[in-house]
Amino acid sequence: MVLDYNNAKQKLLTFDIDGCQRFFAENGCLLELGYCFLLSDNLKDARAAFIQAREFDKRANWALFMTNLFLNLPADYPSYFELRNFLEIDLNILIQAGKGEFVEKLISYADFFYTINPEVYKYLGRVFLNNDLEQYGYFFLMRAKDYFYNDPELHYLLAEFFFNKKDFKEAKKYAQTCLEVLPEYFPAKKMLEKIADAV
Repeated sequence: MVLDYNNAKQKLLTFDIDGCQRFFAENGCLLELGYCFLLSDNLKDARAAFIQAREFDKRANWALFMTNLFLNLPADYPSYFELRNFLEIDLNILIQAGKGEFVEKLISYADFFYTINPEVYKYLGRVFLNNDLEQYGYFFLMRAKDYFYNDPELHYLLAEFFFNKKDFKEAKKYAQTCLEVLPEYFPAKKMLEKIADAV
């Protein structure tokens, strides 16, 4: 099969690095090539690709920051928007790719990231929940609740966590808190219906 960009990107997202790295190299897709190197533990080449790519792709700044962390090199601070747009996506990729060391390194900066973007704990909690790492997800969501209480989605995520644990009392409590923060939050209304059906 002749690869096009979309096929190559799909291979990257399913960690078929051998199936896409050559395409990205031959077609000047430096950001994607950098991620191929990163997921292959070739951090020096990843860093070089991201340095080149950041001239024309803002995501490369975040990828370079992340790679510098993994290499224990000095790094510029990430921006509020880089954390909002890329932290959750890349943490999810690293978890699914089995890059535990990179995941640990990235989340070790959670408190620092929070000083730049107060929603960081929620992002971390959500990505861990979505990857069936519930206790890590719960830990970060509770940290988020301590610092960013008036976020309706945060309470909804906690309601989902407890619903999946079949702790319907706690699930109901968090769904109701969500609606106290934002009375029209539709997912929380549906959650209360699910809880009523389950008990």
